Amino acid sequence: MAGGQERILRRRIKSVQATRKITKAMELIAASQISRSQARIVANRPYRNGMKRIIIEAAKGDPAAAKRLLAPPEKVDAALVVVVTGDRGLSGAYNSSVMRAGERLVTSLRAEGASVRLFAVGKKAAAFYRFRGMEVEESFVGIADKPTFADARAVASTIAAPFIDGEVQQVLLVSTRFVSAGSQVVEVEQLLPLSMPDVPINDEPKKLEGYTEFEPEVEQLLFFLAPRALESEIFTALLEGAASFHTSQQRAMAAATENADELGQTLSRIMNRARQDSITTEIMEIVGGAEALRSGK
Repeated sequence: MAGGQERILRRRIKSVQATRKITKAMELIAASQISRSQARIVANRPYRNGMKRIIIEAAKGDPAAAKRLLAPPEKVDAALVVVVTGDRGLSGAYNSSVMRAGERLVTSLRAEGASVRLFAVGKKAAAFYRFRGMEVEESFVGIADKPTFADARAVASTIAAPFIDGEVQQVLLVSTRFVSAGSQVVEVEQLLPLSMPDVPINDEPKKLEGYTEFEPEVEQLLFFLAPRALESEIFTALLEGAASFHTSQQRAMAAATENADELGQTLSRIMNRARQDSITTEIMEIVGGAEALRSGK
């Protein structure tokens, strides 16, 4: 009985050790991807801030034209929601927190009487909503880990079409913002009509002074810049989502590796105890047999 238990424990220890090798490798790979993702976010920041700055200055030049293009709708009868998740799991609460935030947003919009069209970026979001009986009109897969600007452009053109055609009055994005390696926050952002907050003071150059003349007219300029700004915002969300995914996966795999170490140690102690019990039992049997022979003589 003890020998059989020892064999079972040996198999379990080997299985735990094999799993630990996998989780450790995934932890190292995710850690290497974090720095690359952060570098891409930093490289994209000047373009994004510059785009915001141009639109803000153009809006100041002709507030009436800007209001027609950038003002929030008075009433939302139909909305489009884009949820950005990963294509893979094993990343802690990264996917589930975004998907549940998107589900709450859709429920809230429908409670207010608006119809909702749901778009998903990443395999996890598409599978999650379909399982819950929520129709996903369009899903983009295979772009979450290493997004490119071409991917952002494809997503932007797809979600902008219903807004331009007047089918929806609002486009909302649910994604994870990468604040730092230790902090990622799920946010809901309005993509269309464009909502351009002020660029942080630390990133702003000197304010434009004096008379500014726009060529072409502000309305035409904003009409041309709006798609570029939308692409920039989606690309930023994809980059920050990728960085958040790799960070969450690194933490999850580090915890899994630590748990595997603890489980391996626990199983080793149990196996050693079982082996000691087996040896003790054999010694007692030998001693008992020797005593019986001695008594017989």
